[in-house]
Amino acid sequence: MIDRRGVVAGLLLLAARGGWAQSAPARGAAGLVAPLGSGPGYHSPDSPIPPLQEREGVLSWKRLAAVQTRAERQRLRPIFPADVKALDQQIVKVQGFMMPLDASERQYHFLLSAVPTTCSFCIPAGPEGLVEVRAKTPVRYSVDPVVVQGRLSVLDNDPYGLFYRLTDAQPAR
Repeated sequence: MIDRRGVVAGLLLLAARGGWAQSAPARGAAGLVAPLGSGPGYHSPDSPIPPLQEREGVLSWKRLAAVQTRAERQRLRPIFPADVKALDQQIVKVQGFMMPLDASERQYHFLLSAVPTTCSFCIPAGPEGLVEVRAKTPVRYSVDPVVVQGRLSVLDNDPYGLFYRLTDAQPAR
């Protein structure tokens, strides 16, 4: 049995140390280049998978990525805009690319990303481009985008460095 908390913790520790391999460098307000692992992720124009299209009724990744961060000790502390904080504990739909945390065709716990992964060992985005999903109903693994609906938690002090979590999720259209 895989220790899912350990997998999530390891992935997020990698992010905190700037190890997200696919993210494009982000520029902060002072013009400084943030380390890899910041930002909503970068969709390579060479990818055979088309980028996500905005859909009505589905939470936008641009909205989730509007979070700012402040370095505190050895972690990034999110500073959410009011419209994102207002999403806390609301039922929302999110579409994205699955990053399974278990070796199974049907997933109960996975990460959803704004951009597809191109490497099994690389995380495609920083914490603002990821949503941890805990499914009520299993979601069939797919390399194509999936849409899930559930209760969104906006996390400002998650021990694993996550910014968003969707619980009681189930596949949606």
